[in-house]
Amino acid sequence: MVNKDEIRESVLKVAQEIFTRFGFHKTTMDDIARGMGKGKSSIYYYFNSKEDIFRAVVEKELGDLRNKIISSVSEAKGPKEKLKAYVIERMQGLRNLVNLFNVLRTEFITQRDFTDQIRMKTDEEEINIVRSILDEGVLDRIFHLEDTFLTAVAIVTALKGMEVPLVVSQVNKESHLEMTLDRLLDVLFYGILKR
Repeated sequence: MVNKDEIRESVLKVAQEIFTRFGFHKTTMDDIARGMGKGKSSIYYYFNSKEDIFRAVVEKELGDLRNKIISSVSEAKGPKEKLKAYVIERMQGLRNLVNLFNVLRTEFITQRDFTDQIRMKTDEEEINIVRSILDEGVLDRIFHLEDTFLTAVAIVTALKGMEVPLVVSQVNKESHLEMTLDRLLDVLFYGILKR
């Protein structure tokens, strides 16, 4: 018996590859169906439109990235290492999804409400992850912070500001990304004041 969830996952995997290769506007339901080796009507059984498929692809990829971040953070020992794991996993994960995010950023503008909702949801999730790390660090007397929420917002915002120059532009090689993230973490942990 065919499992609906497995077929749905296959549609999303094929669709992601096609969206990444051709972009949102040039991709058709026929392209996705052909990639699956199925008829277009069978794709419509699982999704109402190309937009629905794209939304599902984005939500799945962001969910996978969030799960990887949570896993890396939970495996790290201590708040400092957890914060480092968060930063590295987040930025490397975005680099792996760079083509999909370029499509989202440049071509999926007609779905502005969806992109705004996704961004707000991921921002909130990331702020909560970072805040829990900071709270742990304050409790363990490793971090000295007055307001862990505002600090978490600042960290997430700083990382978002680095997405385009470090991740989306793909100008930098992997080693450069890691070196840049190490420098960012040094500033984060030790500040910029001479001591």
